[in-house]
Amino acid sequence: MARTALEMGVKQLADAAAVSTNTIVRFERGEDLKPRTIAAIRTVLEKEGVIFLDGEYSGVGGPGIRLKAME
Repeated sequence: MARTALEMGVKQLADAAAVSTNTIVRFERGEDLKPRTIAAIRTVLEKEGVIFLDGEYSGVGGPGIRLKAME
């Protein structure tokens, strides 16, 4: 969802996070990955403007994302 919101391709995210495209596919399927791999992907997405929401943000019923406002 976050990658799509950024209009970022699988290969583009994989390259930026220094992981394989297969790893991105596995991540998006919800498969188990090493914590450092998840951190690398999250770091790239956050640098691109994704804000990760836990379920407590503004009364949202579960986790989600939003994009930072562009200046």
